[in-house]
Amino acid sequence: MTSKSTGLVNWIRSGNLITQIIIALIAGIVLALISKPAAQSVSLLGELFVHALKAVAPILVLLLVTASIANHQQGQKVNIRPIVTLYLLSTFFAAVVAVVASYHFPQTLILTDAHSGSEAPKGILAIAQGILLSMVVNPVDALMHANYIGILVWAIALGLAFRHSSVATRNLLNDFSGAITWLVSKVIRLAPIGIFGLVASVLGTNGFSALSSYLDLLFLLIGCMLTMALVVNPILVFWKIRRNPYPLVFLCLKESGVTAFFTRSSAANIPVNMAIAERLGLDEDTYSVSIPLGANISMAGASITITVLTLAAVNTLNISIDLPTAIMLSLVASLCACGASGVAGGSLLLIPVACNMFGIPNEVAMQVVAIGFLISVLQDSAETALNSSTDLLFTAAVCQAPDVRKSQL
Repeated sequence: MTSKSTGLVNWIRSGNLITQIIIALIAGIVLALISKPAAQSVSLLGELFVHALKAVAPILVLLLVTASIANHQQGQKVNIRPIVTLYLLSTFFAAVVAVVASYHFPQTLILTDAHSGSEAPKGILAIAQGILLSMVVNPVDALMHANYIGILVWAIALGLAFRHSSVATRNLLNDFSGAITWLVSKVIRLAPIGIFGLVASVLGTNGFSALSSYLDLLFLLIGCMLTMALVVNPILVFWKIRRNPYPLVFLCLKESGVTAFFTRSSAANIPVNMAIAERLGLDEDTYSVSIPLGANISMAGASITITVLTLAAVNTLNISIDLPTAIMLSLVASLCACGASGVAGGSLLLIPVACNMFGIPNEVAMQVVAIGFLISVLQDSAETALNSSTDLLFTAAVCQAPDVRKSQL
């Protein structure tokens, strides 16, 4: 009996998170079918999970960004600027695609006390003023009130300052960053329990119409990612290689994207991309830098996730936004996405940064994050597949572009 219980504990602590989330989803649905009162009674599990995310997210963003900037390596001799340009363009265009899709297929979410404490901003000037005021705040106040704009400003400033510090100090920053990342990973391990509570309580309270709402949201996310993979990215590749981009696009999706879909980690897929790049005969000095870099800043999938879920929250709160505001959201989502690789839970924990633009309270934003975890079984896999295959795709496009130009002479 003891060995069985020990095995169960080990499986919960280190088992496959996707499998556990699927089981939690099914268990929550079954409980809601059997007994609505019982389903509503487990809402505390979901609330605890959301509060844990809310507690850890601000300090996570501060330490990750500070350590990343402080330890940035300068003096790279390899010219990777064209690849980085493609990475950033793809990430921004992904946010634009998500904005356009969200306008045509608006989504709403089921949120608790969604309208309490939130006030719709009045146009782009009000948002810009709010962002500027949020930037100049006391760092402790920013952490206490989850002011992510202020947190980012302080993180960037501290990171730049620490670049002039000793190696030991920068190593200490890395240790702090590693410690908080480890802590977040433990919180993420609680996702199945939290999702069980969230699914059961939502379905027990609102019925199964809530589930169809989340399916629509998932289809919108995956549709945006397919648009990027099969339309926008090929256009960017054609711009570089001046020939049919689809053979290269499909090769990268098949050999890199499929693996990334199941590993759900851009970092874990770096060796796969390296091996494919070597087999394609790409320049080693280029891909050895661009592919690891892409795992950190090429985040089209994350940009889509942040934008779509933020706009879903905006629609739920009946906040109207104009075109300049949507463009600003695309920029903010792109910047957030570039930091998603360092977060356990990917883009989901950076959604509050974008929500902060619209005056959405942190409590509501973290409910949006929790909904993201509900659909993360497919969302996170598709997001990682797009992100990682794009790293290889753009590296190959830039490496092959000079050969194509010579052949056209």
